Order: sequence, then structure tokens, then C-alpha cells
Amino acid sequence: MSSMTIGPIAGSAADPSERSALLFWMIFTGLSIFAVVLLWRFGLIHLMLTSDRTYISSVIAVLYVVTCGHCFLRTRAIAREGAAARRCRAALAAPDGGKVLDARATALPRGLVRDHIESLVTKAAAQDYRPVDQTLLLRTLADRLRGSNGFGAFVSDTLMKLGLLGTIIGFIIMLAPIAGLDAADKVAMRSSMGLMSDGMAVAMYTTLAGLVGSILVRIQYYMLDAATQRVFSDAVVLTETYVTPVLERKGSGIKGSGIKGAGTPS
Repeated sequence: MSSMTIGPIAGSAADPSERSALLFWMIFTGLSIFAVVLLWRFGLIHLMLTSDRTYISSVIAVLYVVTCGHCFLRTRAIAREGAAARRCRAALAAPDGGKVLDARATALPRGLVRDHIESLVTKAAAQDYRPVDQTLLLRTLADRLRGSNGFGAFVSDTLMKLGLLGTIIGFIIMLAPIAGLDAADKVAMRSSMGLMSDGMAVAMYTTLAGLVGSILVRIQYYMLDAATQRVFSDAVVLTETYVTPVLERKGSGIKGSGIKGAGTPS
């Protein structure tokens, strides 16, 4: 995810539930497993693994499974951050929610959003509660929310390149016997045709595995990036609606009491 945009946040009924991101991942993974079971039952996966003498298809499959595990962990972490952000909004939206900020927001649910609010409160106190510019803090929050999401783009590109590598190796295997091919020798001709068939199988199966794996990884991390963006948007709306106005009112109160005190005769 190269950038994060701030979209409008609907009411609480439209907010994604705590398990929505995990639910989408589990549905997608369940469909993928179902497809793999069908392909295995018809012998297509076994044919691919036995026909690929370079084992590049097996490497692609293992790397894809590892990436699915990483995406699951990241999706679960983002789901928890989203739930914590919604609990923070519920606490701050209460009638006396502004009092939570008096204790530097330590009473809010733990998470990156609470850490961001604590940083806002600390920054406001350090500059005598003047208007707070949270641009740099929001950039830090966005980077922390993304975490290792970029691993998905790296793996997707790697799977694609492994497939292309298998294509090149397959064509090398396929074209190698042609140099010493003797049309009069039927035995050598038959052997060469077998090698050419093996090379074509390597090229096709590795390309197919790389393309399919790359596409599936892209889809998973697209859903993860969308969930991450929703949490970031919630955090922006939360702080701009319930945090910065309270901090600015504190600054106005301090200035008002200071002016009143200065005007009192000694």
C-alpha cells in the first residue's frame, strides 16, 4: 500500500466488526483450499509435482503457504487494532469522555491508536495546548499500522520471478538435445523427444504455479491493506473529532485563566 487515503466513516452500524477482516481472509482461504483439494483429487497437483524436475513448483507452493500464515497473523493484528480503535471512540464519545485525556489516555484500550492519542496529549502539553498539528504523528501511525504488509508485494513479485525462472530452465532443458540430434538414430530421437517433453512440462507448470501463487497473494494482501486503511481512517476521524478539540479547549481555558489572573488588582 503506497499511500493511505482518508475516507468518510459511517455510523457505528456500518463499521466493520471485530472479526470482519479475519472472516474475509478465512472465506478466501477456504475457497483456495477447496480448489486445491479438487485439483489433488483429479491428480493435477501430483502430476505437476512429479513432472517438475527442478522442484521450483514445490518451492513456490511452500513459499505461498508461509505467506498465507504471515497474512493471517497480520490480518489478526489489524482486526485487533480496529476493535481497540472502536472501543477508544466509544470511550471518548461518552458524555465525560474528555476526562479520559486528563490521565494521558492511559485508561483507553491498548493499541496503536491509544499510543497515537497519548503522543498527541504529550505534544499538546509540551506546547502549552496550542493547536496541535498531528501530520507527522499520523505518518508514524500509518507506518506502524502497515507493519510488514510490504512482505506480500515482495513475495508476489518473487513467485512471479520464480515462475519465469522455471520457464527459462524448462526451455533450456527442451532445447538442449537439439544440438546433437541425429535424425537417423531413432533411439536417440525418441530420447530427445522425451527430454523436450520434460522441458516443456517444467516450463509450463512452473509458470502456472508462479502466476497463480502471485495472484492469490496479491488478493490476500489487498484485503489486508483495505482493512489497514479502514483502521487508519477511524484513527484520523477519532482524533480530529474527539481528541484535538478537547486539547484546544484546554489551551483556551488556560489562556483565559491567565488573562483573568493578570487583570486582578494586587
